[in-house]
This record gives sequence, C-alpha cells and structure tokens, in this order.
Amino acid sequence: MSYAQYIKEIGRGAEGARDLPRDDAQQLYAAMLDGGVPDLEMGAIILGLRVKGESLDEMLGFLGAIDDRTNLLDMPHGRVRPVALPTYNGARKEANLTPLLALLLQRFGVPVVVHGLLEGFGRVTTAHIFRELGIMPLASATQAQVALEEKGLAFLPLSAMCPGIHNLLALRSRMGVRNSAHSLVKLINPFRGDAVMVAPATHPEFLDLMRNILLARGQRGLLLRGTEGEPFANPKRRPRLEYIHGGMVEALFEAEHESLRSLPNLPEASDAVSTAKWIRRILDKQVPLPKPIANQLACLLFASGYAEDFNQAKAIVAVESTGLLVGGN
Repeated sequence: MSYAQYIKEIGRGAEGARDLPRDDAQQLYAAMLDGGVPDLEMGAIILGLRVKGESLDEMLGFLGAIDDRTNLLDMPHGRVRPVALPTYNGARKEANLTPLLALLLQRFGVPVVVHGLLEGFGRVTTAHIFRELGIMPLASATQAQVALEEKGLAFLPLSAMCPGIHNLLALRSRMGVRNSAHSLVKLINPFRGDAVMVAPATHPEFLDLMRNILLARGQRGLLLRGTEGEPFANPKRRPRLEYIHGGMVEALFEAEHESLRSLPNLPEASDAVSTAKWIRRILDKQVPLPKPIANQLACLLFASGYAEDFNQAKAIVAVESTGLLVGGN
C-alpha cells in the first residue's frame, strides 16, 4: 500500500493541505492501528495531521477504524446505562478526581468502566490512585466484563482494550508531540450499546469538534472542559455540562464565571496517597463533596437512566449529600 497519496493531501501545511474523505481516513487509520505503516511515512502522516488539524470526517473515519479493533464489552444487565470514563492525562497541578467520580457512580449502582493509561509520564494517573484504593487494572476485556457484572466498576487499560491505538499514543515519546490518538481515545465507546460517554475536551476549540463527533455518531455523552484533560468537573469552578443524546444538545449546567466565595475542601496534595485518603473521607461523608462534582454526578444519574428526570437526579444527589455540599444546593 502506498501512503504517498495521503501524505500529498495532508502534508502541504496549514494553508495548502486538504482533508481526507471519511472512507480514505478510515482506511489509512486502519493501517496505522495495525502497524503496517513504515516509520518514515508514519512520522509524515502524524505531523501532517498535526499541522493541518483533523476534520470531522477524518475523525469519524479514524473512529470507525478504532471501532473495528476495540475489544468491546457487553452492556450490563438492568435498565441503567453504563458510563465510560476516559482517563489519559493525569494530574500535574490539581488532584485527579476521576476515581472519586467513578466510585460515586458505583455507589449509586451505575455500571462504570474507566479506560486509560497505566503510565504517568510524571503525572498522577487514575491507575496510581486506584491502586491506593485497592482497585487494580484488569488484563483483558473478559476480566473487565466479569468485574463490571460483579462489582459494577472496571478499570480497563487501553493496552487491553485497543492495543493498536495504545501503540500510537506511545509514539509521543519518540516524536515529542501529540498525535490524533490523544483526542480519539477520549471518544471510544467500550460497549456494544448505548453507553454514556464522558467526553473531556482539553482545549475550548476542541469542544465543538467533540460535540459534532458525538452528534454525527448518534452517541450519548456528557461533554465538558476537562480538568487538566481528565473527565471530572473542576471542583473549584464548574464548567458547562452538556448532555448530548438523540441528536440534541442540552446544557444541564452553565459554566460558573463569578469569583469563588470560598475554596472547596480538597486534598492537601495531588499525590496518589493524599488523593486516595481524601476520596475515602468523601465517601465516608467526613468532608464536603465539592458542588461541581455533585452537579456532574446528577448529570450522569440522569443520562444513565438511574433517575427518571433531571430534577429527580439533582434531588437524589442533594439528599445523599445533605449538609455536605460545598456552596449549598
């Protein structure tokens, strides 16, 4: 297979490059995922896409190739939809609260799969914090299926869910720059069915692309500006929380812009041990749950079908957190 035709289209710089049709994009990314692209051409493709920027059709084609190579999970039994939490960034400045969100969902009986990286690259990953909480990564989708049915929570590393895209992520250490895979992994649905995908955008301009991808694929998701790229709402100031379903976009909470009246109670440090200790205290109701996290939890109880409507979801969270919400109801 010759890759010169693709490179010729996408490699002419930000002004001269042209977007690939969806089918071509899917064919190209399939070869990339399968390890069939030589190093020279792979580097040219990655840098060409990075300079040009990915179009909606290209991203849809890439995701189509990923779908065909992902070890998918069956939908859990019951009426409640599962939630997928992608964790690929880790914490650098703030505590990583993705494990807290996962454990809160599990407490309410909402099945949740957390998928991501084990490697931290200097950051505190969800894997590090889960380990402190006694939750270990699973070696295969089969093990994740069992854990999901028995415990309602599974942490599935990307290397077990989709090895091909894990290999593409690993190229960052060789090339020094991110590639399309860093965005695509946050849009993988690990289920054979209508799961709720929490989609965290790292940059404001990517919110629009993520929204359009979810709409074009007819997927159900909660879109937000992630906290350092992680899928939880910033506990200091809530981002806009958009519920995408049935081809519609519904803003469940608007972003907070006003100055903070008081700082929420947060971990003393962002390391795994401190974060895990604080999460245990939250789950034991010894310290307040930050209001933005409670708001996001209500959104997911609604989106998963745990609550019949959004007002009921907010009421359930308020009752569960009576006297413990930072900033009131």
